[in-house]
Amino acid sequence: MKIAIVGTGYVGLVTGVCLSEIGHQVTCIDVDELKVNKMRAGISPIYEPGLDELMKKNIAAERLCFTTSHEEGFRDAEAIYIAVGTPPREDGTANLSYVEEVARSIAAHIQNYTVVVTKSTVPVGTNYRIKQMIAAGAEGRAQFDVVSNPEFLREGTAVQDAFQGDRIVIGSDSPRAAQIVEEINKPFGIPVYHTDISSAEMIKYASNAFLATKISFINEISALCEKLGANVEDVAAGMGMDKRIGSQFLRAGIGYGGSCFPKDTKALVQIAGNVEHEFDLLKSVIQVNNKQQRLLVDKAKARFGSLADKTVALLGLAFKPHTDDMRESASIVVSRQLVEEGARIQAYDPIQPELATHLLPQEVTLCRTLEEALAHADCVFIITDWPEFKTMDLAKATQLLKSPVFFDGRNCFRLEHAAAHGIEYHSIGRESVGAEG
Repeated sequence: MKIAIVGTGYVGLVTGVCLSEIGHQVTCIDVDELKVNKMRAGISPIYEPGLDELMKKNIAAERLCFTTSHEEGFRDAEAIYIAVGTPPREDGTANLSYVEEVARSIAAHIQNYTVVVTKSTVPVGTNYRIKQMIAAGAEGRAQFDVVSNPEFLREGTAVQDAFQGDRIVIGSDSPRAAQIVEEINKPFGIPVYHTDISSAEMIKYASNAFLATKISFINEISALCEKLGANVEDVAAGMGMDKRIGSQFLRAGIGYGGSCFPKDTKALVQIAGNVEHEFDLLKSVIQVNNKQQRLLVDKAKARFGSLADKTVALLGLAFKPHTDDMRESASIVVSRQLVEEGARIQAYDPIQPELATHLLPQEVTLCRTLEEALAHADCVFIITDWPEFKTMDLAKATQLLKSPVFFDGRNCFRLEHAAAHGIEYHSIGRESVGAEG
């Protein structure tokens, strides 16, 4: 089937590449000419394991191409996917301007029956708005249907998720369109769940909000564990053995980040407010997460008294491992706090995100190696649990540091392992090791 994908961020590019991999003829569209030229050469503009290889393979097989032209991309397309960003406004509501631009462009160019598939995360009711806009602009030139097909891709494992997802949600009021979208996805072999458009839109928000709630819940439990002498990892393991609860998203840390959880939780609060429903639980989830991102600095201030003129090795800039995405990363909050406290920062991330220089305070020194970041530092902050950090040689690290004091926001090391290397180790929801008093 001939498919057009508008938007080549994490969702659009991964969706387009994976649809080409299962045999469809896919054209990905983006307004950025430099980005498009890069993708034509088989180079992904985002770091996502396995994506470059699939891009090159399907470009060579002539199943995947890229363009800046909507007219070219839409020509003869049987399905057009909307996969542009819906960034949050200051009040938390989703900015739908990019989605609306695509809807207007579809209206201007479609000539034959087309299924418009919305992958972008949009508030309930948006797909009906898209339908109205296209109908008004197309002026009866062509028939079309709109389908809500939310994505559930995790950055860092997005390619794997595309082929091994839990479900494919198809929301439509047209049996014909729903069947077409099911046929498009059939080669994936993933269970399909059919529902109405509004429910499909809500499933995406509700799923992310629930997962964010689990994260904030275990982080609140971790605070209690520290005060009561319990170990949050043991508590989480015992909880997760209950099939009603499950073990996923019960890892204590310094909170969630990225492009989905922060944006979608805030948006759902606003959606609820629009229908005069106070979503108090989700407001608390957001509040807990904001507090959690400040936790390492609070621990360091309690330990040192003052962080002025202290050199901090800040390990990890991306919001999670195996991605270069720094959106809503704890590293941004932590680095700004450290600068305010007068600390010097030596930061390192294995991927070295391009946005680091724009999102971090200018006082931050970006290092090219782990050793450079650790050199002569007074303490270490672990922000992202990259494998390189979890497997670092602690004996070598202690030799590089001015003082072997670790504040670990991701619980990368076993307590006994840290103790064996003479490290003063402060983690999340567990007792401190090697600390005086």
